[in-house]
Amino acid sequence: MKKIIAFAGSSSKTSINKQLAVYAANLVEGVEVTVLDLNDYNLPLYGIDLENQKGIPDDAHKFFEQIQSSDGIVLSLAEHNGAYTTVFKNLFDWMSRINGKLWLDKPMLLMATSPGARGGASVLEIAKDRFPFNGGNIVAQFSLPSFNDNFKDGEIITEALKTSLISQVKEFQKAL
Repeated sequence: MKKIIAFAGSSSKTSINKQLAVYAANLVEGVEVTVLDLNDYNLPLYGIDLENQKGIPDDAHKFFEQIQSSDGIVLSLAEHNGAYTTVFKNLFDWMSRINGKLWLDKPMLLMATSPGARGGASVLEIAKDRFPFNGGNIVAQFSLPSFNDNFKDGEIITEALKTSLISQVKEFQKAL
């Protein structure tokens, strides 16, 4: 059985991006899903001096091992001021020191959502431009606008948006 990991680029305990990532991952058929939470990985702010002094933290290696042992990645990025959250960027920086191609060409369903009408479009564009340089194999993507209006009781309630996500999930599944 194929294994996928699902996580949000957020440290919020009530992350709407984590809700979306888990929902999308559970739409993938015939896979084992492991949900990761960035709060479980204690990483100091990246800096070259810290890396030279103490090396790469064990939790960065543990997260990278999750990527290595998966067959695919479902990631929904939270957006802070139009870019990655600090917690995600810090994880990204530490993992890139382990392997510059940190996504290891694993098929990826890349998503974002926000309470606003743009649905995290800015951070999604940044990631789509950046990730391929780091071994990102983005085979499907999805943005959910106005999360609070379109997601209720653990699922997307707007048919057109649900249909769009299901289409992207199928593309992701084909690539596994």
